[in-house]
Amino acid sequence: MAQNPPPPPPPPAGGDGGKNLSPSGKPGSQGWSRYAVWILLGAVLAAFLVTSLIPDESRETIAYPDFLSRTLEGDITEGSYDNNNGKIKATDVNGIEYASNGPTPLPDADVATINSNIEDFEYKTPTAGFLTSMLPLLLPIGLLILFFWWMQRRAQGQMGSVMSIGRSKAKTYSSERPGTTFDDVAGYEGVKSEITEIIDFLKTPDRFAAIGARVPKGVLLVGPPGTGKTLIAKAVAGEAGVPFLSVTGSDFMEMFVGVGASRVRDLFESARKMGRAIIFIDEIDSIGRKRGAGLGGGHDEREQTLNQMLSEMDGFESSEGIVMMGATNRPDILDPALLRPGRFDRQIVVPLPELSDRQQILAVHMKGKHLADDVDVNLIARGTPGMSGADLANLINEAALYAVRDGVDEIHQRHVEQARDRVLMGQRRDTMALSDDEKEAIAYHEAGHAICAAVLDKTDPLHKVTIIPSGMALGVTMQLPEEERHIYREDYIRDRLVVMFGGRTAEEIVFNVVSTGASNDLMQATSLARSMVREWGMSDAIGPMAWGSQNQVFLGDDLMHTRDYSDSTAGEIDKEIERILREQQDRCHEVLNSYRDGLDLVARALLEHETISGDQVAELLGLPTAAKPDESRDSDESIDSDDAPAEGTDTTDLITSSESSES
Repeated sequence: MAQNPPPPPPPPAGGDGGKNLSPSGKPGSQGWSRYAVWILLGAVLAAFLVTSLIPDESRETIAYPDFLSRTLEGDITEGSYDNNNGKIKATDVNGIEYASNGPTPLPDADVATINSNIEDFEYKTPTAGFLTSMLPLLLPIGLLILFFWWMQRRAQGQMGSVMSIGRSKAKTYSSERPGTTFDDVAGYEGVKSEITEIIDFLKTPDRFAAIGARVPKGVLLVGPPGTGKTLIAKAVAGEAGVPFLSVTGSDFMEMFVGVGASRVRDLFESARKMGRAIIFIDEIDSIGRKRGAGLGGGHDEREQTLNQMLSEMDGFESSEGIVMMGATNRPDILDPALLRPGRFDRQIVVPLPELSDRQQILAVHMKGKHLADDVDVNLIARGTPGMSGADLANLINEAALYAVRDGVDEIHQRHVEQARDRVLMGQRRDTMALSDDEKEAIAYHEAGHAICAAVLDKTDPLHKVTIIPSGMALGVTMQLPEEERHIYREDYIRDRLVVMFGGRTAEEIVFNVVSTGASNDLMQATSLARSMVREWGMSDAIGPMAWGSQNQVFLGDDLMHTRDYSDSTAGEIDKEIERILREQQDRCHEVLNSYRDGLDLVARALLEHETISGDQVAELLGLPTAAKPDESRDSDESIDSDDAPAEGTDTTDLITSSESSES
């Protein structure tokens, strides 16, 4: 059985890939010849300048009047005068040589004095040599010649780059420098197991061929931004033991027509020369969008690049040992031909990390950090639902920055809490000036949210309440879920609506007037109620029907949204949304009226301390501070697993129950 040829050795160190190596193997030999002309020219110019500027060090320089006085005294025996520049050279009776500068021309009296007192004195008018006289003319001509020669070299270099513009820009990683392995990827065991199967095929293809198994040609990593798709691909490069070619989708796009298709051909040709290899295309949606969607026809450059990629993927067999990997967070806009069996026929979902995954990711990012004993990784993981790996890394870094600002050597739990508030709600605005009436209104607003969250059975446990302005919010009531939620029961959603109405209702009960502070609460409550009626079938009047598409608009695919129900049905939907909201508002009134004294206690505590914990709220209300019983959160077996939370109810919103927004 013929074996695939081994991969070629990596190129020599240096950005030129070994192109500037001399026959002896030493770099820079051609670079020396490149500068030889300039060095020679500089040496010639320096020789002329040195000979013309260096003075005659063998003669003593004297002033011209001193020369005349010595001439009158008879000390000068011989000399010469240059009629061009007035330089005088003289020798006295002792053989000492002098130099002086006289006027040009010499006065007649001085000429007579010199001629009568010096027997051997010459008047010279030297003429310039050929090279000296031609130098002012040759120098500009030489500079012009050098300029045009330099321009020609530049043009040749640009022509070479233009001729190589169709070559792939993929970075090649060999097995000798893995850099990242699966040990550096925390969590995601299911994703690792699927990709490990691809790696095993590349390492031992005979084991798969013996049973007749065919490994997919293409693997597509799909997931939200920040979940570590590129990191997983780098780990594959470290674990595979085969060459790994990495390129981004934008590397195929240039201003020249046909460059993208040419680079795709060159990429696959390079992979074939390596034998077994992995091709990774990051952000593949930039070139893999649906063809024929939007403006532009079949000759669009992006479509030509995609067509060439599809053709190349069909051109190599699985026995060649080439596996493609792609990463995207927009699988909905990819062309169906790219996802069919035989191309990217396996999609691996890289979701947002679960609770256990977040604990492992936090442990990785906490390595090398000085942590205090009060830091609870489990509590941090519980308080960060919906955060990606990148968000968690940023959270720990922000906590370290807060520790530095406090002037301590360790990261404490309070620093992590401050960092989480900073990431979720924005920077605290301690300098914001609020009047006493505004502070009181905000305190009662947040107290209303907190009491509803603490009293109702189906809500998430209350974590803390604050009236310190953060970001765009003037106050925040925060809840921490006890466990990961993937589906949401109707009673949980209705209690959540009651908590959203808690702030507005508290203001209405205490002040007999409402304010603009509940604008964000009303938007979230209306969106949640609309999803209950239109998508989840939680209305008896409308029935178990789903109305309205929630798909994202893609140019050319869903440019015009059409309503798939009549005006009368739209009116019924609006009535049901209003009925649900009013019912939960009435429930909120009942809860807060029954805890009217507790509302004053919590509000006064907020005005005094600005931030109080959920246990403190429970103590003020006379409630047990322990966690709510598990039986109050029984299983969700009555809800279909295909249900998904709507906008405003996903896991990223569960941590912040409500905010009092600025007007």
